[in-house]
Amino acid sequence: MGSEKKASSLAYEQLVAELHEQHPDLQAGSLFGMPCLKSDGKAVLGSYDSGVVFKLSGQAHADALDLDGSVLFDPSEKGRPMKAWVVVPDAHRSAWSRFAAAAIDG
Repeated sequence: MGSEKKASSLAYEQLVAELHEQHPDLQAGSLFGMPCLKSDGKAVLGSYDSGVVFKLSGQAHADALDLDGSVLFDPSEKGRPMKAWVVVPDAHRSAWSRFAAAAIDG
């Protein structure tokens, strides 16, 4: 996985700032070498490939995968995606807050 895919973006940093206002207990961390946010010590979202990867379930997971360009997160890039994690590209930035709320609520 290229380090450029793990780099933070301005859009991700704006999302983080917004989320910290609403959820001051979120902690910054690292997941597979990329910046992430943790809730109760568990990663819930992270910056990846100019998008955001969210840990989702149920309808939020299905809704995220229905968006053009969204894919299951495959940190190894070897065809072994993580079933609960969805990468939502920057083109759908307007939906990031909704998916972040679902990821934080677990």
